[in-house]
Amino acid sequence: MTVADLLAEKREEWGLKVTAGEQGLATNNVTTGDINRPGMALAGYTGVFLSERIQIVGSTELSYLGTMAAAEQREAVHRLLALHPPCVIVTKGLNPSAAWRTEADEFRVPVLLTPMDTTPFIHALSAFIDYRLAPKDFVNGELVDVFGVGLLITGDSGIGKSECALDLVDRGHRLIADDLVKVLRRGAGIVMGYSAARTPELAHHIEIRGVGIVDVYSLYGVRAIRIQKRVEVEVKLVHWKPGMDYERTGIEERLTGILGVRVPRVTIPVIPGKNLALVLEVIAKNHILKVFGYQPAKVFDDALTSVMSRSPRIDPFIIDDQE
Repeated sequence: MTVADLLAEKREEWGLKVTAGEQGLATNNVTTGDINRPGMALAGYTGVFLSERIQIVGSTELSYLGTMAAAEQREAVHRLLALHPPCVIVTKGLNPSAAWRTEADEFRVPVLLTPMDTTPFIHALSAFIDYRLAPKDFVNGELVDVFGVGLLITGDSGIGKSECALDLVDRGHRLIADDLVKVLRRGAGIVMGYSAARTPELAHHIEIRGVGIVDVYSLYGVRAIRIQKRVEVEVKLVHWKPGMDYERTGIEERLTGILGVRVPRVTIPVIPGKNLALVLEVIAKNHILKVFGYQPAKVFDDALTSVMSRSPRIDPFIIDDQE
C-alpha cells in the first residue's frame, strides 16, 4: 500500500490533507502497521530509528521543536526526514513550521495533517493498516455462522455446498459468503472470512442450480447475514465411496492449513437423503464443547476402556447346567 492509497481510502474519515512532500505519495510504501513517535530522532539520537514505520507527530514533538531556534529546528527535521520514513502525520490539526515543508519536499516524504487526537488516531491507523496488509487468499466455498461458530463449507463443484448453506440460513443461522470466501490472517492464529463481492450490494446472494440467484437479505432479513466471521472449522463435503476411510470416533482431530493457520477439518460423505444441515449443526455444537474443554469422543473412549479393563463377573442369572 502506498501513501497515496492510504490518503485516498481515509481522506474523508480522518480529515487527512497533504501539506508537503506530494512527490512521495505514489512512491513511498507502507509496509507495517506499527507506528513510531520520532521524539528521540528529533532530539538527535537515530541509532535504532524505525524508518519503515509511519511517523506520528503531535503536540509533544512540536512543542519541543518550538523551544529551538529556526536553524536548529530545520536541522532536527532534516535529520528525521533524511531517514526516509514513508510519511509523517501531524495530529490535532496542528500546523508544522516551514522547516517541515522545505525538508519534506527535498526528501520526498509526504507530511499529512489530521484533526484527530494523537492516541485515538494511532489506534485507528494501526488497525486499518493491519487489515489492509493482512495476508489474504480466496477459498471456493460457503462461510456460515452456526451457533456462533464459523463453518467454512468446501467441496467439489455441484456437491451441494450452496444448498447446505441455504438450509442453514432457513434454520436461523447467518450467511457470511457464498461461492467465494475472502480469508485474511489477523493476528496470531486467527483467520477471518469475508464475502469476496466487490460491493455490499452484491454480497449475501446464493446461487442455487435450477433456481438461480437467491437474495438472502431480501428473503430472510438482516438477522440472516453477517459481514465477517472467524473461520473456526472447515467442513469438507465429499462424494461417498465404498471403502473410503471416514472418521468413526472423532478422537483424533484432523487439521488443515489456511494462510499458515491450523484449522480443524471435518470430512462429511454426501449421500442422497442425508440431512447435512443437521450434521453441520452438530459439528458446531461439538466444537463449542471442545472449546470449553469437553472432548465427547475421548470421554466415551475412557469410559469404554474402563469397562473393558474390569475383572469379569459371574452373572447370577446364568444357571449352571450341572446343578
